[in-house]
Amino acid sequence: MKTEKIRDISILLAEDEAELREMLCEYLQLFFNRVYSAACGNEAYDIYQQKRPNIILTDISMPNLDGLDMIAKIREHDKNTKIIVMSAHSEQEKLLQAIKLHLESYLIKPIKNDTLKNVLLETVELIRKTTNRTYVTDTIYWDNDTNTLWGNSKEIKLRKMENLLLKLLFSEPNHCFGAKEIFDYLHEGRDEKEFSIHAITSLMKRIRVKLPNDIIYNIYGSGYKIVPV
Repeated sequence: MKTEKIRDISILLAEDEAELREMLCEYLQLFFNRVYSAACGNEAYDIYQQKRPNIILTDISMPNLDGLDMIAKIREHDKNTKIIVMSAHSEQEKLLQAIKLHLESYLIKPIKNDTLKNVLLETVELIRKTTNRTYVTDTIYWDNDTNTLWGNSKEIKLRKMENLLLKLLFSEPNHCFGAKEIFDYLHEGRDEKEFSIHAITSLMKRIRVKLPNDIIYNIYGSGYKIVPV
């Protein structure tokens, strides 16, 4: 059975051993739509700066810049990116150093596929729960911090009125907003603007073209609402 790939969260793999890196990369691509890979800490840090992955899966012992030093550089200004460390070592010194870097997990090689899969999926779930997003499908969400709509890791461009409409609907998911309530919100401060049900239905038609079916629910006789997953 084909698994739906994770599109809203990206991952960076840092592993210097070429054969293992290729194998892990192929495994990660079973689950993630966006997988980046690096052969050393410097390359991984460059990719991190360019791509800003949500998850970093890194080895400790790597040339140029080892995993712990790379993580330390990231943690100087970023405490949020989820980082999972892989290592062939279980020395207390390394473990204590890793704990200070706020890691999600410390995995000892060789790592079983099921163990890695469980850690990755738990991390994905944590990201989705702790970020200020409201999901309406597995790949479409409203970012409540930036008031933007995203689908398949790309921002869905909205016009001013479309954005205001979704901002209102996502402010109270599952709440049904009446047409008059929506109109007054969209035209706040413009008292001369006369209510028009046609303006609201026309706006709904335009925005639904940009969205899959069953994102905005029309409740007969009541109004409109968003239902998160």
